[in-house]
Amino acid sequence: MKKPPTIKDVADLAKVHAATASRALNPQTRDKVSARTANRVLEAAKSLGYAPNSAARSLRTKTSSVAGVIIPDLRNPVFPPIVRGIEDALREAGYMALLGNTDGNTERENELLLAMRGRQTDGFILATGRRADPAPPDGVPTVLVNRRTDIGDIPSVTCDNTAGVFSAVRLLVDLGHSRIAHVAGPQELSTGWERRRAFLDAMAAFDLEVPPDRIQMSTAFTEDAGHIAAQRLPVDITAIIAGNDLIALGCYSALERFGLQCPRDVSVVGFNDIPFANQQRPALTTVRIPHYGMGFESARLLLERISAPTSPAKRVVLPVELIRRDSVAPCSR
Repeated sequence: MKKPPTIKDVADLAKVHAATASRALNPQTRDKVSARTANRVLEAAKSLGYAPNSAARSLRTKTSSVAGVIIPDLRNPVFPPIVRGIEDALREAGYMALLGNTDGNTERENELLLAMRGRQTDGFILATGRRADPAPPDGVPTVLVNRRTDIGDIPSVTCDNTAGVFSAVRLLVDLGHSRIAHVAGPQELSTGWERRRAFLDAMAAFDLEVPPDRIQMSTAFTEDAGHIAAQRLPVDITAIIAGNDLIALGCYSALERFGLQCPRDVSVVGFNDIPFANQQRPALTTVRIPHYGMGFESARLLLERISAPTSPAKRVVLPVELIRRDSVAPCSR
């Protein structure tokens, strides 16, 4: 049986010392050799079919080159493209992602964190953050994605919720709507809280009143929760801005139950632009967030944090875009 190629085989083919080949093959030390040498070593490794021994590297560097990624709900279409961005950025740096799903259960999240720490993961990217969450224990490098905490000592990557909600309110006002309602997401999550606050601020900016019954809270970012919350809205509204797209789809079914049509009777705007939002009936007007970019940037921040654990925590806010489709129309009531 043919033996697998070794680092010495790669070095011999690239005509460099074995230590130089090792540095060139490790993304964390590649900048210590010239680009020409690194490319020559990489080509030699590729031609030989050489695969670095990650276990041996972990013993030498006391790192695992693995990042734990924990998300709250794999069924929510907003998360797969975020995870894809994370994986691509980590792969470029020679890391891999270890993925866990909590189904919104805090006990399950704690179990995953402990299990992943037991595997000596180098850090975490969490999409499960709640506003009141404390700082991560033991100084483990951690980055939050899509959500953040109220304290500012954990790096995070989110989208511009305020700008997105303001653009949705402005669109509806331009279409003649003034009795605009909001079905908000859970308020213990930054996405739900920030979008509700942005709705109130935007309505005030346009001198529009918001009676208390025009804001209803959903218990989760799901279609079912949106359906239940939307049924509590007053019947005189002409438009709804939902906390996310799944809640917006719940608003669709709630309107149908009361014999109302979207957008003839009530316009609906979502948030996130999940896959297939354009294939709903009617196609959903929504605020598009940079799913993939948020994931990619969160992985980049984590790699920075791993290399410089005491650096200041960064809060990155990425721009959004309002996508108008068939679920909004001029006010007819």
